[in-house]
Amino acid sequence: MAFYRQPPLPPGPREPVSIIICARNEADNLRRNLPFFLAQDYPEYEIIVVNDNSSDKTLEVLLDFQKKSPILRLIDINVSTPRGKKAALSKGVNAAKFEILLLSDADCRPASPQWLDFMQAFIRDRAKIGLGYSPYFRGKGILNAFIRFETVYSAIQYLSFAFMGLPYMGVGRNLCYRKSLFRGSGGFDSHAHIASGDDDLFINQVATGANTRVILSPKAFVFSEPKSSWRGYYRQKSRHLTTGTRYRLVHQLALGLLSASHFGHYACGIALILFHNLELTVFINYLARIAVAFVL
Repeated sequence: MAFYRQPPLPPGPREPVSIIICARNEADNLRRNLPFFLAQDYPEYEIIVVNDNSSDKTLEVLLDFQKKSPILRLIDINVSTPRGKKAALSKGVNAAKFEILLLSDADCRPASPQWLDFMQAFIRDRAKIGLGYSPYFRGKGILNAFIRFETVYSAIQYLSFAFMGLPYMGVGRNLCYRKSLFRGSGGFDSHAHIASGDDDLFINQVATGANTRVILSPKAFVFSEPKSSWRGYYRQKSRHLTTGTRYRLVHQLALGLLSASHFGHYACGIALILFHNLELTVFINYLARIAVAFVL
C-alpha cells in the first residue's frame, strides 16, 4: 500500500448522492461541521440528518440550517425507547432519494469540497462499495497520539486486505455504498441485536474483491475528533471489538494469523536477547511469515 497512488477522477456521469448522518446530542458538532458537508462542489446531492432522540439543541440547530439550505433534509426520531444507530441509519437509507449513499458522522469534517466527488466517482461498473479513510485531528497529549497511531495502523490493515481482494470492514465515518446493495442484502437484519457494527459487520457481510473499491485521495479524507479521555476511548474500542468475533471465518483466520505474525516478530527480538541465537530468531520469524503468506 505504500506505493499506491490514487488515480485521477475517472470520466463519466456524476450520479446524484445522498449523504446520511446520524446525530444524537450533537448540536455543537453540527454547528461546526455541517457547513463543510453543505459546501461540497457537486451538482446534485442531498444531506439527510437523522436526529436520533436528542435531548440538547440538535433539532433547533438543524432547523436553522434547513432554512438556508434546501438540500438538507431532517428525520426526527423521538421515541421513549431508543433503538440505536442501526435503526436510525436504516430510516435514513429508506428515506434517501438517490442510489448512491455516502455515510459520515456529526463529529466529522470532509477534508475538501471534492470529498463527495472522489467518493462517488469509483462506485461504477461492478463496484458497489467505496472504502474511505478517516483520520483524527492532531491534538496534544499521549492519548491523541496513541489514537491517531492506532487509527493509521487499523487503516493500513483493512485497506490492504481490500487491495488484496479480501475486504472485511469499513469505517462509518467515511463509507459509500449503493442503496440497492443495502436493501438486497437485508441491511442490518442479521445483526440488528448488536449495538455496534453498522459499518464493519455490514461490510463484512456484503463486500467482495469484485464489488469494493478503496479511495485514498487526501481530498477524500474525513477528519474526526478523537476521544479526550482514556475511559471514553476504552468504551469506544470495547464496542468495536465485540464485532470482530462475528466476522466471516476466513477473515477471522487471516486476522488471527496476522496477529500471530506480529507476535512472532516480537518473540524474535526476545529470543535474540535471551539466547543470542540468530538462527533461532530467523527461523521463528520465517515460520510466522510463511503461515501468513499461506493463508493470504
